[in-house]
Amino acid sequence: MFTGIIEARTPVVAVEAQGTGLKVVLEAPEGAWDVVGGESVAVSGVCLTVAGIESPDGAALEVGSSGALLSFDLSKETLDRTWFGELKPGRLVNLERSMRLGDRLDGHLVSGHVDAMGEIVAIEDSGDGGRRFRFEVPEGFQRWLIDKGSVTIDGVSLTVCDPEASCFDVAVIPVTLGVTNLGEAEVGQRVNLEADTIGKWVARLFPGAG
Repeated sequence: MFTGIIEARTPVVAVEAQGTGLKVVLEAPEGAWDVVGGESVAVSGVCLTVAGIESPDGAALEVGSSGALLSFDLSKETLDRTWFGELKPGRLVNLERSMRLGDRLDGHLVSGHVDAMGEIVAIEDSGDGGRRFRFEVPEGFQRWLIDKGSVTIDGVSLTVCDPEASCFDVAVIPVTLGVTNLGEAEVGQRVNLEADTIGKWVARLFPGAG
């Protein structure tokens, strides 16, 4: 499980075809990033397993060391359900390590399982250094959009504003723009969406409640 509070944004170093999937290599964040092979990391909202930690020359290396690289294997299922088929070197992605029991839950409960892909249809400066984004979602996802409810966008825990039909807004503060890939986002860009986990469970347990 994750919280949607992004710890770092990092560039894609390499993307390689691997059967029907991809191998993606990312630059590890600087500092003490205590992950090991086999652990789960949310990459722009997608729960992925660390397949390897290496230096650029292929030698094994501890995360946090200068030049460390993280590799992940992406299946065809992941490529079909996310925008990761568009990954290319240099593109920034958001990273979050899995939460520990006893940690503060600063965002909301996030599983890292993408429900749908949305599209950025408008970006406006809010006048305070932040920006207001408008997203369009596919048919069926709008049922999860509750005003002031939670939504995960590319792994970022955000608050839904003014949901209407297939669109909704979020207000992103300057701090969030600075530590996530939303600071470089553009109109027309696709994003990974995850609806609130608690809302999905309630709907599952009480399907006739409307």
